[in-house]
Amino acid sequence: MSDSVGMFIALEGGDGAGKSTQARLLVDALTEAGFDVVLTREPGGTPAAEAIRSVVLSPEFAGLDPRAEALLFAAARSEHVHRLIRPALERGAIVITDRYVDSSIAYQGVARGLGVDVIAEINLWATQGTLADLTVLLDVDAATGLERATDPNRLEDEPADFHDSVVQAFRTLAAADPDRYLVIPAAGSPEAISAQILDRVRAEYQRRSQ
Repeated sequence: MSDSVGMFIALEGGDGAGKSTQARLLVDALTEAGFDVVLTREPGGTPAAEAIRSVVLSPEFAGLDPRAEALLFAAARSEHVHRLIRPALERGAIVITDRYVDSSIAYQGVARGLGVDVIAEINLWATQGTLADLTVLLDVDAATGLERATDPNRLEDEPADFHDSVVQAFRTLAAADPDRYLVIPAAGSPEAISAQILDRVRAEYQRRSQ
């Protein structure tokens, strides 16, 4: 397959959903098929964005004001898009990110109660309207996900109802725009989940190439 068409894929889901594992498997499969693939994560992906990550996810900053938290995530995302994501897409790469705008909507917009529309507007401005072509939602209930989580951070310490709200928010976002989402129960084997994701990515890439 040709790698001349850029494509932006975001993996989303609650903590412990398996996003990082699936991102790596997808990168391996696409690289083997000859694509130019960029793997990244949020918050992060550039030196400045990684520095923001060290603040916004550190338990040292427990109790960070929700608005400050939302703005820090948006700032990291703006830098990420400007420095890494858009240049890669412009050269025809497939960009795969572990989290993107939907995470801010779910965590800050819904679970923090700041409002879906407010967070969406901030992030659309921060990214100059750059949205994922395909969002893969790995759907797992909050309690199961937290048991599986391997990268402790400040947000994981929030109470159970916070994480329940996050999971439901992701489901609501996916249901509102089903053509742009692939929703997969995260309870299956990593290999089976990876195969489903790769099938959808191939189909979407072919559609975009026509």
